[in-house]
Amino acid sequence: MIQTSSDRARLLARKLVEILTAYEEELMAVERETPAMGQLRRAVGITIAEACYLITDQGMDEAEWFPRSDGQSRRAS
Repeated sequence: MIQTSSDRARLLARKLVEILTAYEEELMAVERETPAMGQLRRAVGITIAEACYLITDQGMDEAEWFPRSDGQSRRAS
């Protein structure tokens, strides 16, 4: 079975979410005792959210994975 680039990216994103979710839970516990860990926990949470977006965005083409080279946002087009 041949995987397309987007299928492979979704698979990797799912694995990333599985791994980072455990770390985020640990970081939440550590953050209670050490509030400075909050920034790291938020960064992990943002990464999880972006991976989830990739997993659920069924209509995304590979060209949309990268920022536009003309400096404009995609929503402006």
